[in-house]
Amino acid sequence: MKPYPFTAVVGMPDLRLALILSSISPAVGGVLVRGEKGTAKSTMVRALAGLLPQLDVVDGCRFSCDPAAPDPVCPDGPHPAGAPAHRRPARLVELPVGAAEDRVVGSLNLEKALSAGVTDYQPGLLAAANRGLLYVDEVNLLHDHLVDTLLDAAAMGRATVEREGVSVSHAARFVLIGTMNPEEGELRPQLLDRFGLTVEVASSREPEQRVEVVRRRLAYEADPDGFASAYAAEDAALAADIEAAQRLLPAVKLPDDALRQIAEVCASFEVDGMRADIVTARTAVAHAAWAGRSAVTTEDVRVAARLALPHRRRRNPFDAPGISEEQLEQALQDAQPPEDPGPGPEDDGPGSGSQPPAAEGEQPPGDRPAPQQQQQPGDGTGSGPQNTVGSGETFRARVFRVKGTGEGERGRRSRAITDTGRTIGVQPPSVRDGRPHLVATMRAAAPHQRSRGRSGPGLLVRTQDLRFALREGREGNLVLFCVDASGSMGARTRMREVKTAVLSLLLDAYQRRDKVGLVTFRGDSAELALPPTISVEAAAARLEGLPTGGRTPLAEGLLEAARVLRVEAIRDPRRRPLLVLVTDGRATSGADAVARSQAAAGLLAGVTTIVMDCESGRMRLGLAAELAGHLGAEHVPLAEVAAETLAAAVRDRTGRAA
Repeated sequence: MKPYPFTAVVGMPDLRLALILSSISPAVGGVLVRGEKGTAKSTMVRALAGLLPQLDVVDGCRFSCDPAAPDPVCPDGPHPAGAPAHRRPARLVELPVGAAEDRVVGSLNLEKALSAGVTDYQPGLLAAANRGLLYVDEVNLLHDHLVDTLLDAAAMGRATVEREGVSVSHAARFVLIGTMNPEEGELRPQLLDRFGLTVEVASSREPEQRVEVVRRRLAYEADPDGFASAYAAEDAALAADIEAAQRLLPAVKLPDDALRQIAEVCASFEVDGMRADIVTARTAVAHAAWAGRSAVTTEDVRVAARLALPHRRRRNPFDAPGISEEQLEQALQDAQPPEDPGPGPEDDGPGSGSQPPAAEGEQPPGDRPAPQQQQQPGDGTGSGPQNTVGSGETFRARVFRVKGTGEGERGRRSRAITDTGRTIGVQPPSVRDGRPHLVATMRAAAPHQRSRGRSGPGLLVRTQDLRFALREGREGNLVLFCVDASGSMGARTRMREVKTAVLSLLLDAYQRRDKVGLVTFRGDSAELALPPTISVEAAAARLEGLPTGGRTPLAEGLLEAARVLRVEAIRDPRRRPLLVLVTDGRATSGADAVARSQAAAGLLAGVTTIVMDCESGRMRLGLAAELAGHLGAEHVPLAEVAAETLAAAVRDRTGRAA
């Protein structure tokens, strides 16, 4: 079945242009496509491979060496001049989210290396993608160390595998394309910056365009080959335009005036480092080649900035990426020489959609609304008037960890047995997973050398001798926030302090790759405000809009937290929970509120819990500390959530002791 034609995809001019520019100049650094589910992100990416020019490849080379300029250190080489070659289409290699590291970078046969001294290297997906496209769907769900590996290979153009003193390096030049749904979590800012371009996509709200999307999709499913044939001429013309732009690219000049514009724009948006300037310059050159120009113009810089800068100007993980059109135009005007008449008529080049539309409703990142408090009507649950209080400036929070050692998803919070980290021992012989342990393997094979008839150099190693390292690293956890939103929490700006502290803990969870959830309780009930998710942005948004008011149904909050943890233990049994209970410890809703709360606390036995004590004022009842005792939890006053506060307290105690 033929793939969906590239030119048959309706709309998304920004994505279309970004993919084309990355194909013209792989040095741009690839494309990250962000958007909601069901927006044809994957469809357009897979269709791109059919537009790329065919490649000349050395016969028998697993690394797709170019016969005109073969890799001098190719593991399958060296390839002599005039080596037999063949022509084939460019490849689109897809990297599964659950792929192991050896599947990505390749693997070395330790048994052959020890016994015969032979480097037997089996190429991975990076080798298969050389001189083609590497596509990672849901790249935000990929393990961070694999994303680091991909981006390093994309930047350096080489992949290196090192195992127990044996090293293999090969060419890995590819266009990296990642897609993601921001609702499922963000990439770390450091990784986000490594993608050259980023594009936000969303489904159209125009009925006519939606009708056309459905019409084309149904036609494709009814007759894939016939549908593809109907667009074959358009795809062929677009492919010819891309090839022509690739030939023109080396001749495109980047004048000093354009460089000054790029520098002015990047400085105006306060991007970190110089990567933004370099990527913007490369993108502007590629766009000039796409438009058939021999020199970069203001229009090329404008288009490049819209694609290369939105994800680089984020100042806070909870801020949405984006750039201000007015600020961009002002920066271009500030750098524009007097004799430059400015941008002329739109020139979209041979293709369509080279002028990305301005994002609607954009707000400059970091412009968080000032904390505000407003009265809202009751909700019909008897909770009375509600207050919605904003948060303050976040701070570096203390690190809370789950007790013991787990085996969960790789992260940065609690101790766990993982496939990376420091070696702490050897796996049992029955466990054949992870990286080989060289010393343990040699010790297992040594007693059998005489019986195996060893007569020369090298160690005779059998499969049963292989031993694998036991490594300890860090795991990500499920951090479930259970927040008291009753009327007592809204007094004396207490809720503002609570939201600031919880947002700071959410920022810490974001950096440590945790899953988060939010339970709130007020009035006479509790609710799951946010089911467990890896999108801490969603949790931050729910927390910011959290109203307060009414009585304190502490028992209901604890019961709901226990229910959520019980269900999540079935869905994701390897991820250990950390419960953060934010309350002043009061229980005022219903009969026997205190007794029911103590009984509910028993359901959370064995769960690592932090009780964040929000009680303030001179007269304190100490109820949160008592609740922590019933839960077997750590009691942390609200003022001690900040890491700096804890460090100061430790220094103070140390000084007194001295």
